[in-house]
Amino acid sequence: MQFKVVGEPMPVAIVSLSQGETIVTESGAMSWMSDNIQMETKGGGVGKMLGRAFSGESLFLNRYTAQGPNQEIALASCLPGCIRPYEITPNKSIIVQKGGFLAAEATVELSIHYKKKLGASLFGGEGIIMQKISGNGTALIEIDGYAIDYDLIAGQKLIVDTGYVVVMDETCTMDVVTVPGVKNMLFGGEGIFNTVITGPGRVTVQTMPVSSLAGTIIPFLPRPTK
Repeated sequence: MQFKVVGEPMPVAIVSLSQGETIVTESGAMSWMSDNIQMETKGGGVGKMLGRAFSGESLFLNRYTAQGPNQEIALASCLPGCIRPYEITPNKSIIVQKGGFLAAEATVELSIHYKKKLGASLFGGEGIIMQKISGNGTALIEIDGYAIDYDLIAGQKLIVDTGYVVVMDETCTMDVVTVPGVKNMLFGGEGIFNTVITGPGRVTVQTMPVSSLAGTIIPFLPRPTK
């Protein structure tokens, strides 16, 4: 799969497809495309459909197959931020926040990932179910704001505010801790819980989660009048 990402901070991934080549996208991801590309919508079974719903994605995925040479399809980001490619191999799967999957080669598998610890599920800010991307090929991930990578060695921890973890290697683990001290909890402005990622593996954090963006904008929205 050949592609280029242009237009940050409102990016679009323009993917070039050879004849017979297929990509899989999140429902509604296509912004424009050549006229010789065939679209097919698939659910993949009740279990997978429900898993995608719980992980923040739509019930269906779209498959786009080029019916001729030199076809293009454009996939635009929903929010200001960036689109990052991740190379997936049989020995390297990644875990992605809900709503982060944009597109992938047809050889890449999208499934669900249950958090093993109850605290991380209830209070981690990333949801009870995240997405697991495995298989072999390139996956395109939407990131809110700017992306920063950290390579953690075994046992090394990264403390992150809730909602800021966007991608991590499957080898990493996630848990939550309470912010120490009642005064810090009530007046520190950082909430009650933080997410803790433990290595080994790479973690990608984002600078502007959609929840933070919404919280900033809401006070400025006009209020309904009676």
